[in-house]
Amino acid sequence: MSFLEINGRAVGYRLLGDPALPLVVLAHPLGMSQAVWDDLLPALLPRCRVLSWDLPGHGSSAAWHGEQVTPESLAAELLALVGQAGAERFHFVGTSIGGVIGQQLLSANAERLLSATLTNTGAVIGTAEAWQARARAVREKGLSAMAVDIVPRWFGPAACEREPALLKGWNTIMGRGDANSYALLCEMLGRANFSEQLQGHGVPLLLVGGSDDIATPPESLRALAQCSGAGEPVILEQVGHVPSVECPAVFAELLVKRVS
Repeated sequence: MSFLEINGRAVGYRLLGDPALPLVVLAHPLGMSQAVWDDLLPALLPRCRVLSWDLPGHGSSAAWHGEQVTPESLAAELLALVGQAGAERFHFVGTSIGGVIGQQLLSANAERLLSATLTNTGAVIGTAEAWQARARAVREKGLSAMAVDIVPRWFGPAACEREPALLKGWNTIMGRGDANSYALLCEMLGRANFSEQLQGHGVPLLLVGGSDDIATPPESLRALAQCSGAGEPVILEQVGHVPSVECPAVFAELLVKRVS
């Protein structure tokens, strides 16, 4: 684990692999951490250099200092880390809110991207009202209390059956986060709408979803495909919201084909 100070905050990141190989940047979902990528590393590291980091108030990263988070500010944080890695262009992989960061890059920094793989996300995710309600609840109750209801939405039944402690483990991880940072990210998701910003980016784009994802169902990926010019999304059967955790071998195979 390494740390980079960005705008007065310590941001936790990992930079692994041979500097001579292409760089792949991994952006994790809301409420989780860069640990979601751990099971992909054995497949990725022989073929690429890997950069992952923790979102504000998540994992090893300090809480957000300001009154608002934007897709632009998260993308700027990512690009600062890419600069630390000494790379000009890179492959990007993002899940859920990580996919929103990817859409920001496609709309404003497409020249930096070798490819983009966005999973379990959408040009619009949910409704502003629902995100505002969650932000209020998190500030009032705390993340530990909210995790009990939120974490089960991440994983499909198959993953929970295979790993009975999965939900309890991620409840613990989510509960350790900073509630206000999480709430600010919720409010950002309530404002974010990339429906009119993704045409003509020219970046090879793959969309991936899960058949059992209730947070961003396959219809969300298909709507994103229409407004971004991507092909038909790959929908993974018996997978929920986090394919890097639920089916790492299958997901890694998809990524290796794109970054090698």
